[in-house]
Amino acid sequence: MRIESSYGKGVIGVSKRDHILVGLDIGTTKICAIVAEVAEAGGLNIIGVGSSPSRGLRKGVVVDIESTVESIKKAVEEAELLAGVQINSVYTGIAGSHISAENCKGVVALKRAEVTREDIQRAIESARTLAVIPHERRILHVLPREFMVDGQEGVREPLGLSGNRLEVNVHVITGAVTSAQNIVKCVNRAGLDVVDIILQPLASSEAVLSQEERDLGVAMIDLGGGTTDLAIFLDGSIRHSAVLPIGGQNLTKDLAFGLLTSQTEAEKIKTQYGVARTELVTSHQIVEVPSVGDRPARTFSRRDVAEILEPRVDEMFELVRREITRAGYEGILGAGVVITGGTSLLEGMPDTAEKVLNLPARRGVPSGVGALRDQVSHPSHSTGVGLLLHARRHVDELETAGLRNGGTWARMFGWTKKVLEVF
Repeated sequence: MRIESSYGKGVIGVSKRDHILVGLDIGTTKICAIVAEVAEAGGLNIIGVGSSPSRGLRKGVVVDIESTVESIKKAVEEAELLAGVQINSVYTGIAGSHISAENCKGVVALKRAEVTREDIQRAIESARTLAVIPHERRILHVLPREFMVDGQEGVREPLGLSGNRLEVNVHVITGAVTSAQNIVKCVNRAGLDVVDIILQPLASSEAVLSQEERDLGVAMIDLGGGTTDLAIFLDGSIRHSAVLPIGGQNLTKDLAFGLLTSQTEAEKIKTQYGVARTELVTSHQIVEVPSVGDRPARTFSRRDVAEILEPRVDEMFELVRREITRAGYEGILGAGVVITGGTSLLEGMPDTAEKVLNLPARRGVPSGVGALRDQVSHPSHSTGVGLLLHARRHVDELETAGLRNGGTWARMFGWTKKVLEVF
């Protein structure tokens, strides 16, 4: 999604800076703004990071606009101070159980004896029109999976190939228009424009997956606070995506109930002492747990904490396993799984992923950026960095539209207007 935007306005006393990109990760537990400058060689240098606890989302969906707006403002202000720029426009993500996807096919006759860019766009648009989209939903992404020229399958780049007929298989991702409206509304009320809305697991994939993994077959699992996001790649392109309504907050609630403490304290205990598998607990470490009200604190062992967490972690990966099986990719993911997101930092998460999914697993951290990269080399920043990498791939398009020189543009996809009609 793209709407009118403008870059390059500096704060007082700071020279004007062009080529500034901002990723705004609006998550269930935190909101993070990451500012990057496009280097001369085309790379990205991180120049500012700001974060704030998220108070207005539940399972990736906005439920309290005012609280979300305030959290966005705090994160953006912190990033502005560190970067020394004024943020006006952002790339942001979307998730939630309202996200769905389907695969469609489009076909066109070639106007000439070889495939042109116009033919490719016509084929993709043909597939888009065949997607069955209810009126309350809008298309977020139309992602080519593979092309076929005169029946020849497995074509990744058809441009210039000779033929008479071009077919394309696409992955169409849709979301509830009201959920997108609320995200845009929150960002706008924080004084910012939305340049593009990207599905969060796609953004995270940009940051943590290698091309080799995409080619061999890999499942990217983003373990967030409110949702678990899944993106499956094979032969270099996306094949399946899903958003599951379970995340780190479920672990926190289980701990709060099992240890008879508040969710705030349970979150601290999860972060400091949490273990995904009881078999990984080797010490008899004692954890002091504050009680609710005036009751005295209680003590538990670290094994007790692990015994509470383990069933829920198993459930999370079991839901992922079922989704992989349902999508038809069981047994063909040669590169295994890559887990990322803040919840992936729980000790023993890769071990549990390997056990439940019967696949090799690694913990993914963002890559592909420079300068202050140490500040974002953390699984919880995968979506934010991925948003920037997505934006960087569109820099040439933005420059063509006049953004490079501080101008504005208003190229809108069809559903963008629908999203903005409520404002």
